Amino acid sequence: MHRDCLGPTLLIIASVIAGTVAWSGHILLLPAALGFPVLWSLARTRHTATLVSAAYFLSASRGLPQGVAAFYASDLWPGLLLWLAASASFVAVHALLWTKDTGRRPARYVLAAALMAIPPFGITGWGHPVTAAGVLFPAWGCWGLAVTTAGLAGLVSRLWPAVAIALTGFWLWSAAFWTEPKLPEAWRGVDLELGASLGRNTSMLRHRDLIATVTERASDGARYIVLPESALGFWTPTIERLWTRSLAGQDATVLAGAAIVDADGYDNVIVAISFEGSQILYRERMPVPGSMWQPWRRLFGGSAGANAHFFANPVVALDPGRAALLICYEQLIIWPILQSMLGDPDLIVAIGNGWWTRGTSIVAIQRASTAAWAKLFGKPLVFSFNS
Repeated sequence: MHRDCLGPTLLIIASVIAGTVAWSGHILLLPAALGFPVLWSLARTRHTATLVSAAYFLSASRGLPQGVAAFYASDLWPGLLLWLAASASFVAVHALLWTKDTGRRPARYVLAAALMAIPPFGITGWGHPVTAAGVLFPAWGCWGLAVTTAGLAGLVSRLWPAVAIALTGFWLWSAAFWTEPKLPEAWRGVDLELGASLGRNTSMLRHRDLIATVTERASDGARYIVLPESALGFWTPTIERLWTRSLAGQDATVLAGAAIVDADGYDNVIVAISFEGSQILYRERMPVPGSMWQPWRRLFGGSAGANAHFFANPVVALDPGRAALLICYEQLIIWPILQSMLGDPDLIVAIGNGWWTRGTSIVAIQRASTAAWAKLFGKPLVFSFNS
């Protein structure tokens, strides 16, 4: 009995370590996530595969309970319940597709990885091992993604030791010559430390402070200045007039997060503003499930919260090029960035409002994940976060 328990216990402990190390917020540690498919394949029973999957996902998303508690100013119980609920799709997919048949196992795992990359399961597809492609194969683009996917299949086959050695070699080579994604010329990302007040304090004084920050950043020749998610609060004609008038004489465009309310809920958006006027540049494809996106409330006649535009506006036009825009939660999942890369944008712009994640590694994970995708496709990257 002791021997029967020892093997599964070691697999579970190793899965916790893989999830914790890979998703610590350090980009060069992302390939540690490739340990999960090996551990999943080494499970001898479906029950063990289920526990290994749960251990990996829960450790990878360990900051969620504390973050939810901070967001709602409550105790840990709501966050713990959401944490467990969010793990359900990941665990169910990997448990159901696990098989004893070693010949069928690679195809089964690749199917599980694909399901966790796209809706509906991909809505909570955090901690996806394929994110490591950007560290293993920087600038390889779709070829790097394909090789990583093939590597995932190899890691659950009988050849897994050889595949693991090969991937480790790419990992070490990449780490030895690693450079961060480039900041595109004439772009400036503004990081703020305004806590929970950003987006909630909508006073004229706050807007004038933000305008002063933009004016200062524009003084060194920047053409595009990026402010974090929710920086402008609710976007109204009054706020639009204030900003456009304040930018008179400035040869700069501001990209800033805001919210637009409609009859069914609201859109989390990025607005582009210049002295000539403004436009809604981007509507968030995947708001945070539970806290922002609540489609089940429509069944009871309520507002669904933030609208999800799942496959809309993957690439937006910006003179003289095009950009892929990502808001907060979209930086943790797979399909928004992959859909955007199909349009071959010139750069990636990632914004967030992470005050509620203080004390966790969530924002660091967002940055590492987005930077990994930028490296994989060789795209310049602009960040703007509030903490």
